[in-house]
Amino acid sequence: MERLWAPWRMEYILNNKSADCIFCLPPDLECDPERLLLYRTGLSLVMLNRYPYTNGHLLIAPNRHTAEIEGLTSEEMLDLFRTLGLCKRMLQETARPDGFNVGINLGRAAGAGVEDHLHLHIVPRWGGDTNFMSVIPDVRIMPENLTVTFERLLPAFQTAARRPEP
Repeated sequence: MERLWAPWRMEYILNNKSADCIFCLPPDLECDPERLLLYRTGLSLVMLNRYPYTNGHLLIAPNRHTAEIEGLTSEEMLDLFRTLGLCKRMLQETARPDGFNVGINLGRAAGAGVEDHLHLHIVPRWGGDTNFMSVIPDVRIMPENLTVTFERLLPAFQTAARRPEP
């Protein structure tokens, strides 16, 4: 019998999550490898998903704590989608996927792991990958450690932070 080991998943399985919102971070924090925070604008942030579907699965959230799309200002909405476009470009440059899944899960029934803070998912996809739907229940094959993915993406986001907005 072959075994696939993913010990980092136990925290997720046991639901040992912090009571603190993962997206509510100190305003002066721009990058944090421990929290997997890659990038921040004045209104939104980008972090690697700690429980990804595939390598490079990013989360984009408003800096302000809100669960409702209707609770966003026009400026926050525009910033979220500009940041989504930036994430797509950064992933295209660094990971060369064949496509992307982009989504928002609103409420537990829709699959939201963090219900109280609205966030977008951008998931890079490659032709022939099977990671979006598990072939073996509750098993995903991750070819790269999260730390390595973070270190690969960070320079691209740091360069983007120095570019003027369109």
